[in-house]
Amino acid sequence: MMSDFEQVQQSAREAWEDLGTGGVPVVTVGTATCGRSAGALNTLASLREEAAGHGLACRFVEVGCLGPCYAEPLVTVQRAGDATVCFAAVDKLGARKIADYLAGGELPGEYVFATMGAARVPGVPDLMETPMMKGQVRRVLRNCGVIDPADIQHSLARGAYAGLQRALELGPEERIEVLERSGLRGRGGAGFGVSRKWAFCIEAPGDTKYVVCNADEGDPGAFMNRSLLEGDPHAVLEGMIIAGLTVGAAEGYIYCRAEYPLALERLGVAIGQAEELGLLGPDALGPGRPFRIRVKEGAGAFVCGEETALIASLEGRRGMPRPRPPFPAVSGLWGCPTIINNVETLASVGLIFRNGADWYAEYGTESSKGTKTFALVGNVLRPGLVEVPLGTTLRQMIFDIGGGVSGKHRFKAVQTGGPSGGCLPEEQLDIPVDYESLQAAGTIMGSGGIVVMDERTCMVDFARYFLDFAVDESCGKCGPCRLGTWQLLRILEDITQGKGTAADIDLLEELGHNIMRGSLCGLGTSAPNPVLSTLRYFRDEYVAHVESQTCPALACRDYIAYQIDVDACTGCTVCAGLCPVEGISGARKDVHHIDEAVCTKCGVCSNSCAFGAVLTVNRVDLEPQT
Repeated sequence: MMSDFEQVQQSAREAWEDLGTGGVPVVTVGTATCGRSAGALNTLASLREEAAGHGLACRFVEVGCLGPCYAEPLVTVQRAGDATVCFAAVDKLGARKIADYLAGGELPGEYVFATMGAARVPGVPDLMETPMMKGQVRRVLRNCGVIDPADIQHSLARGAYAGLQRALELGPEERIEVLERSGLRGRGGAGFGVSRKWAFCIEAPGDTKYVVCNADEGDPGAFMNRSLLEGDPHAVLEGMIIAGLTVGAAEGYIYCRAEYPLALERLGVAIGQAEELGLLGPDALGPGRPFRIRVKEGAGAFVCGEETALIASLEGRRGMPRPRPPFPAVSGLWGCPTIINNVETLASVGLIFRNGADWYAEYGTESSKGTKTFALVGNVLRPGLVEVPLGTTLRQMIFDIGGGVSGKHRFKAVQTGGPSGGCLPEEQLDIPVDYESLQAAGTIMGSGGIVVMDERTCMVDFARYFLDFAVDESCGKCGPCRLGTWQLLRILEDITQGKGTAADIDLLEELGHNIMRGSLCGLGTSAPNPVLSTLRYFRDEYVAHVESQTCPALACRDYIAYQIDVDACTGCTVCAGLCPVEGISGARKDVHHIDEAVCTKCGVCSNSCAFGAVLTVNRVDLEPQT
């Protein structure tokens, strides 16, 4: 006999199977943050308007991020008996053509991206066979871009809370054993074993325990956790409930930064829906065994990604770390044992209990099991959200999935792990992406940010940029971080401004290691990574800055100058007309001249020249012009 929950699941599955087969076309639009930034809400409005103009009865569904952010806005169309077609970069004209197609017209081939599902369109690849998706394994992201995150029936139809039902049949020790066999490690950066952390919490004395989801994703360019919350919030809630069931907690908190308004909105809806079904509330873990989840909005302090600083903020205090031990699993929120895991970690828990530990561990390496989501950004042809097995190489992610460097430029470096990560050159691209391999190479996995750079990036200035971020985000509690990172930044600024010395290079290295040894929390212990890794792999750029007074990348303003190529200049006067300081002279149709004494290095002349006649050169190489 089916339980009440099984009946709810069965009903949801039947409704999902009927979706799009009842004669009413289903149109989905990716309206996560990445889609909205590309104009998805305008696209949705245009689709509604065009469909109404044709007298079409369509069902419009807003979904999360499918992954290929470079192709947004993404729209899928499902008609009964036809292939489900995914369209990319859909603008107002595209919306009109898609409406014509829905009304019986031709397929607008210029917007077609892929097909989805069993049926095919001749000459159009399946979504998972497109270049960006082919190397991926979609597990944690399986529902993102597919379901309506605001409709719990969609989530239930795709297996949500089935892992919870399986976990309810097991005891705490059995649940820990499942997690241990799966090899799941924390996806927030440190990679600590989830089974060990949960076991510590179980063993810790105290009747009151808590579960906390760390959704304070502060790395510049990282959006994995945000996309998951926006596209599949119930996956995270399910993981939290299983954690509460396992460690004996009755209450959970999601600490999410206020800069994620859409994620917060969809979390609020999901929590309300889970409460209506009894998945959260007074009897969530069994009769008389409550579990509730509350959302706490963070104020955007990067240091609150560190678990003890996050706890301080949750308690209403200033977000500052404290020494460990004791660790939060023993003494955390209000002095009680507390489990803290990030969004992706918790979203993996339900999958493990639903499909089994062996299923989860079939991907990955010996010490790093499963798949991992990454935000692939920077100078890459196909930026977006990806999920690959751990052990995939950086080269595969950047060149196979990401399509390589954008434009006609050459690859130079990749940074992993966000502002606390290191920079690796091309000769390091074949190392497997796992916790130990990246650490040995001088960087970290972090939460999963990957920033690709081409030859136009100055590695000294790149390190300076992230040190500037670390100095701004330091809470100031410990001296090595508060004073050391500031001093590192001052030295880097001197080098990028032409005031550095050879002794500064050795001082950067010594100071960086001392900061890492003496800082209280992960911000300080990893802040020198961009400096130390660029010194390790790109030391010649530091030497060029201080010894020959040149910037090899021609990026540092105090080292460069602009010069007219006399053979290419046509005397069109465009650069002279745009120069904000009137530093360019020359009659029409005559070769122009840039007055270096006046030039502010704004780059307007170079950017505006259609003939490539404005050259960027190192100032020391500037040739006199006649």
